[in-house]
Amino acid sequence: MSADVEDRDDEVEGDEPETAARNRDDVADDSADEDSDDDSDEAGDATAEAAGERAPGGIASAVVEPGDVEAAVGSGEAGSGEAGSGEAGSGEAGSGEAGSGEGEAEERVFTRARTPELPDDADISILDPEVKQELRGLPKGLAEIVGRHLAAAGMLIDSEPELALEHARYARSKAARVAVVREAAGLTAYHAGEWAEALSELRAARRMSHGAGHLAVMADCERALGRPERAIELAREAQGVQLAPDEAVELRIVAAGARRDMGQLDAAVVALQGDDLDEKRREPWSARLFYAYADNLEAAGRTEEAVKWFLNAAQADDDNETDAAERAFDLSPQD
Repeated sequence: MSADVEDRDDEVEGDEPETAARNRDDVADDSADEDSDDDSDEAGDATAEAAGERAPGGIASAVVEPGDVEAAVGSGEAGSGEAGSGEAGSGEAGSGEAGSGEGEAEERVFTRARTPELPDDADISILDPEVKQELRGLPKGLAEIVGRHLAAAGMLIDSEPELALEHARYARSKAARVAVVREAAGLTAYHAGEWAEALSELRAARRMSHGAGHLAVMADCERALGRPERAIELAREAQGVQLAPDEAVELRIVAAGARRDMGQLDAAVVALQGDDLDEKRREPWSARLFYAYADNLEAAGRTEEAVKWFLNAAQADDDNETDAAERAFDLSPQD
């Protein structure tokens, strides 16, 4: 850690010893609370979490861009770092056993949260205003430290997700009772492939904020942990929650992938159908939705329709995020 950050640590500990001590006690108390809460979650008490209606994405602009759960891009495998539509192949996150993942994730947060060195340009000023607003509840010096580590996590999440996670874990160890910090830790863990940890942190953030949370990411973590039925249950709960349109589409894509994991190929195709599955529409998520639909049509043996929708996806994919054109070509009859 750089000298200037060490000075800030001294400032927090020296100027406000009672507050700093209270924050450390809060972290310990919160760990115990989360272990207890997660045990009840594992028993199936997830329904109450869907009651909130806070618009998702609060930390998203600080850690990932909105809509960065690119559901249908690439292979679409659960646990690939993207909420996918295809087969759950690479999502072995530890044991993935019900009842053990979340507690182990909490353990890892505290045993592995070393102090990573901050990049020079990791400044709190680059954070989303909503994130900075929540951090104002911390002592000034501590808010600066936590904010800089969140900024570093956002800067590194695409290029070095494991290092980004170290920064997010460190921020979490300093401010575990701040919902936006837990949200950032969860999203960063997801991108780093730590599915159980991501799920635990996002559950905590959802309880603390009383909002909808990142349901698509949470559902994809369930898929990666080998629990597609829980992903489907999350999608059902979301029917009574007001989600942003892009989040709702991503959740449908993940739910379709969960159906496919369970061998319900026709149901996976039906799960993606809706008014927005229109080849003439052009929304930011259209390419991903069309691609996911084509991918599931192919899995169901409906090759001719799959080619059509891969071509639709290619036409809607202005940023060339998918391999839709190549997939269409591969499925087309060759002379």
